[in-house]
Amino acid sequence: MPIIAPSLLAADFTKLGEAIDLINRSEADWLHVDVMDGVFVPNISFGEPVMKPLKKVCTKPFDVHLMIVEPDRYLQYFKDLGADVLTVHYEACTHLHRTIGGIKELGMKAAVSLNPGTPVSLLEDVISELDMVLIMSVNPGFGGQKFIENTYAKVAKLRAMADKINPELIIEIDGGVNLENAPKLVAAGATALVAGSSVFKAENPEAVISGLKKA
Repeated sequence: MPIIAPSLLAADFTKLGEAIDLINRSEADWLHVDVMDGVFVPNISFGEPVMKPLKKVCTKPFDVHLMIVEPDRYLQYFKDLGADVLTVHYEACTHLHRTIGGIKELGMKAAVSLNPGTPVSLLEDVISELDMVLIMSVNPGFGGQKFIENTYAKVAKLRAMADKINPELIIEIDGGVNLENAPKLVAAGATALVAGSSVFKAENPEAVISGLKKA
C-alpha cells in the first residue's frame, strides 16, 4: 500500500487544529507541509509560526517540501521544526549532492523534487544517495491544479532507473492526485501519494484517505 501524505496547504487555515485531528485518527502516514517563499514559486505559505505548534499535536511524521531558493540555508531550521522527510527541488540546488548529504547528516530522510519540465535522467548520479524522489504532477506553487498526464510515463522511467540502482527509493507524487488516478500512479511505480484538495475538500476525508491507501 502506498504512503499517503495529505497536504496541509489544502486544509481550512481557520481550522488547522481540526485538520491535524483528522490526520491523526486517519490512515494517513505522513503530513505533507509545503513551504513556499514567493521567489522559487509565485506563492507564500507557512513556516515556523504554523509548523512549530502543529508538530506538538501531530502524531504523524512531517513530510516537508521546500519550494524555496537557497534551501541549504534552512536545513537545520526545518530539522528543528520537526521535519522527518525534507525535500528540496533539483532546480533550486546548485550543489545537489552536498545538499543531500547535509539533509542526511541532520538525521532526516533526503528527497529531491522535479518540476514537470525536468527529466528524471538528471538524477542518475545522485539517485543512490536519495531516500525519496518527489515528482511534481502539476507546476508548483498552488493547490487544486489539473494533473499532468505525462506523469505516468515519468514515474515509470524513474522506477526503472531506481530498480537498477536504489530499489528501496520512495517515489512520491504531488499534484492533482485523487481516487481515479492513484491506482494508475501506483501501477507505474509510485509508492507515496500527496493528496490535498481530494482529501480536505471531500465530504468524508477519512474515507478518501482510506481509498487512496488501497490504490
